[in-house]
Amino acid sequence: MASTTRTYAEALTLLSTLQSNKAITSLFAPSPAPSSSPPSPKPDLNALAIPEMLLWLNRAGYTPQDLARLRTIHVAGTKGKGSVSALTTSILIRYPAVAGRVGTYTSPHVVSVRERIMLDGEPIGKELFAKYFFELWERFGASAKAEGREGEEGGVRPFYFRFLTVLAWHVFLGEGVRSAVVECGIGGEYDATNVLPAEGATAAVVTQLGVDHVAMLGGTVEEIAWHKAGVFKKGVKGFTRRLEGREGVMRVLRERAAEKGATLVEVPDEKVDWWEGVEDAKLKGDFQKYNMALAVAAAREHLLKLGHGFEGPFAGEDYKLRDMPEEFYEGLKTASLRGRCEYIKDEETGVEWYLDGAHTEESLEAAGEWYGLAAGDDGSRFLVFNQQERDAPHLLTVLLRAVKLATVERNNYFAVAIFCRNEEDPPAEGETRDLSVQEANERVCRAFDPCFRNIAIRTEDSVKPALHTILDCAREYRHRGVTIKVLVTGSFHLVGAVIKKIEHVEE
Repeated sequence: MASTTRTYAEALTLLSTLQSNKAITSLFAPSPAPSSSPPSPKPDLNALAIPEMLLWLNRAGYTPQDLARLRTIHVAGTKGKGSVSALTTSILIRYPAVAGRVGTYTSPHVVSVRERIMLDGEPIGKELFAKYFFELWERFGASAKAEGREGEEGGVRPFYFRFLTVLAWHVFLGEGVRSAVVECGIGGEYDATNVLPAEGATAAVVTQLGVDHVAMLGGTVEEIAWHKAGVFKKGVKGFTRRLEGREGVMRVLRERAAEKGATLVEVPDEKVDWWEGVEDAKLKGDFQKYNMALAVAAAREHLLKLGHGFEGPFAGEDYKLRDMPEEFYEGLKTASLRGRCEYIKDEETGVEWYLDGAHTEESLEAAGEWYGLAAGDDGSRFLVFNQQERDAPHLLTVLLRAVKLATVERNNYFAVAIFCRNEEDPPAEGETRDLSVQEANERVCRAFDPCFRNIAIRTEDSVKPALHTILDCAREYRHRGVTIKVLVTGSFHLVGAVIKKIEHVEE
């Protein structure tokens, strides 16, 4: 392939040809009702995951021992793992003499795929992404040719998430990264990132747990905790929040830590509750204090492992959060993460945007509380919501209940609700899109509370007409001195599409 064709745009095109994560997770769905003939036994896809990932790593020219050159903090959890990764990164980059260059791998991305691979807290540049992308693309192609796998479906290159995981390590090793913060995709024990060796790990974190990805991880929090605790490694401290009243979950985490030869450090709520937090932190919400506590613990352990010494009370294991150095405090204050409790004020239109990609019960409760408090009681509240793959009506109910409980002025819930699909633009002429999910959400919204019976509700087949409605209202409301405050939530895909439109982003 000629070097003149190796552009970022072409890299995105080729990346889009890889088997998607959705296609992979669908393989875990229960089999349909049996027919008269006995079904073929399904392979244990979880058990195959790590051996397959090791094979792909080898085909890229690496071994787990190569990854040990990266001193890595490994982060798993149902909710908060992206925030913990961002907070930890923001702390580490303030210690360049110790941490060196810091690489961060997270998912999903909100606006650009480059958000997944960061160097010193910034998304990798387009040229650098293309450079390393094509190096890896060709390595996999050459390996397939050498092994005679060129014609095999899915046999030439790994699926989307695995490819990006190997790409992140390829970038980190090529760019001289010393400290890495690596977030799991799904689970932990069988996640693609869990080929990281214990020799390179400095700390592991398990953030808040909840029920998600049931087909892959199980239907109880205890089962899911088993998977998440797979990131614990021999001789390495694992940090988690001590869950009072959830002894079953804590027992699983403790047993898994013992099984792995890790030391489990449980951060108690009282350590966080008595802390005043970080004033004017970019990552909003009271719940972020618990993520901050885990980030502080992991970053502190990482720096200690790299030879840094702390002074005063913070040097002891029984430190209080108020004892942290200024570098830690500034790291927590300035950390940001696209699409998580993100606030954007559009000076041109006057619209205030509150964006959060929450898509589970726990995260939607937190997002609703954040918006209910942050938006205040003045202005006019708008909602843009979608969740295309899960139980959207139930999740919408969870969100509405949380907003209601956090709203002081009881008559100011939402004036307008728009339920749209995640696509940025309307379908081509003559094409239609299924709006059954959006119509179900409309029924739920109207039935939720008597105050919602007169709410203006629209269902749309894409983001573009939804934004037109909001901007039309903004022009009218601005003449009356009323600010529109829009909550966008339910899906990272939806949040990403909205941000691209309001910020005029072109990938």
